[in-house]
Amino acid sequence: MNILSHSEENYLKHIYHIAGKERNKVATNSLAERLETKASSITDMLKKLKEKELIEYEKYKGCGLTDLGENIAIQIIRKHRIWETFLVNELNFKWDEVHDIAEQLEHIQSQELIDRIDAFLGFPKFDPHGDPIPNKQGKIEYRELKINLSEAKEDVNYEIVSVNEDSLALLRYLDDNKIGLGSEILILERYDFDNSLKVKIKGKKTINLSEKVTSCIGVRPM
Repeated sequence: MNILSHSEENYLKHIYHIAGKERNKVATNSLAERLETKASSITDMLKKLKEKELIEYEKYKGCGLTDLGENIAIQIIRKHRIWETFLVNELNFKWDEVHDIAEQLEHIQSQELIDRIDAFLGFPKFDPHGDPIPNKQGKIEYRELKINLSEAKEDVNYEIVSVNEDSLALLRYLDDNKIGLGSEILILERYDFDNSLKVKIKGKKTINLSEKVTSCIGVRPM
């Protein structure tokens, strides 16, 4: 297959993310919303990807990745997360600074370069935001028992294991409040009015978190 354009690679990656582990069909409108573009432009690209046998697509019925398309999407995600890990661990970037840079670097074609960086980093399984890094064969090791903090129970100690990287404002907010991966968190009270939480971060102050924040934080019981 010829080398794909950056735009084509981005489409495969976003279809993969929207479809989720369940591999649900992805609606054109969902893709347009995520990519912030017109539905007509989405349709044109989906037709191109179908011609290259990277997706299955039928008008009005959504799309899904073929095995080939899924393999390519996973390798793009692998490169993105390895670059994020390299930038944070080796170049001292903050976790809210690396997403846009990794978006550019993920399109580098050299598999040898990515494999060498992966080995240099010690084959990390998770990136700085707690997302799993696919291995060279495309296998993904998901964390067990992970739930969103918004769904967690009161009076149970949890460890923060992932944070949604899409919102830079969220990452900066958590940084400002000294909340990060590995932080131990305890829900003291849930407010029925807006489902916000009063939480205690071990060794730090008590803080109120909105449902918008807690739904973006992945935790597991300790």
